[in-house]
Amino acid sequence: MPGDATPHAHHPHSSRSGGPATPQAPPTTFPAQPADYTPTQRDLPVIGAATHQPGHEPTVIDMPSPAPAPEGPSPLYVVGDVHGYLDELRDELRKAGLVDADDQWTGGNARLWFLGDFTDRGPDGIGVVDLVMRLSAEAAAAGGYCKALLGNHELLLIGAKRFGDTPVESGAGTASFQAAWLLNGGQQADMERLEDHHIQWMSRLHAMAVEDDHLLLHSDATCYLEFGDTVSEVNEAVTQAVQRADADETWDLFRRFTKRFAFRDEGSGTAAARELLDAFGGSRVVHGHSPIPYLTGATGDDSGETPPVTGPHVYADGLAVAMDGGVTMDGRLLVTRLPVAEASVNGRR
Repeated sequence: MPGDATPHAHHPHSSRSGGPATPQAPPTTFPAQPADYTPTQRDLPVIGAATHQPGHEPTVIDMPSPAPAPEGPSPLYVVGDVHGYLDELRDELRKAGLVDADDQWTGGNARLWFLGDFTDRGPDGIGVVDLVMRLSAEAAAAGGYCKALLGNHELLLIGAKRFGDTPVESGAGTASFQAAWLLNGGQQADMERLEDHHIQWMSRLHAMAVEDDHLLLHSDATCYLEFGDTVSEVNEAVTQAVQRADADETWDLFRRFTKRFAFRDEGSGTAAARELLDAFGGSRVVHGHSPIPYLTGATGDDSGETPPVTGPHVYADGLAVAMDGGVTMDGRLLVTRLPVAEASVNGRR
């Protein structure tokens, strides 16, 4: 069954506790893609019980007027893949000074970008989505902002909710979103708590952005070039594809977003990063999706231990920054202020 390309294991020391939109344009036909990825392990555990974010209504009705932003550039932070690990996210946001002990925004005019993949594998994906949605309102009121990009697991969850076991055509034959979602760490507690406003929010997420000369993406892939020549064209094309709510089209979009490692190989990886930057702007690609231990090949030594992830991984001749610290395995959830020093590899200089 097609799914995410990288197997993920249980974190050994964790304490981790829509209807279709109105069609806007004729469907886009995408060329068939090869089935060149392997599924996630089937025996991923549900770690702990899902918890709700207490005391906060995710749909904000009366938002305060945004405070005027101070002159000069404000700090820019990015967050790698969260995958339902809400407690780890809270801890890292507090360490960065972006939220307080009650998870209220304290970042002032800071800019915070999430690179996608909020759910699946970890215990509380919907709690993560609720927190990000609430911080978006609180940051705007303080003169900053909190925004998010669309990841392949958002597409997977949307598809599982909308289409269930409806057959879709994949490169390896007939598949379904429900089967692929379960195969890739889908948590039943998330599905039970998933509501229409979560689907609506996820379905409007942009695919890419440029901030302070950084090209922000979820996937370390070149598939974005297939949707348009500019950032706005790509975002519009992807949003329309999601909101048309066609099972086969959404599946094809999901499969494209699962591609990875485009910038890893010496020579060709640097060229791929330059191609994206030349097309969409920026001088460095910042992405999630591929866990740093798998990206670097540091998945364990003779003792079976994986070297710790201490920070982002800068590679492709300094043109790419990987932000998925592998929180679902023996890694960590990364919340990092940009820019990252070019000499920094996994946080070491």
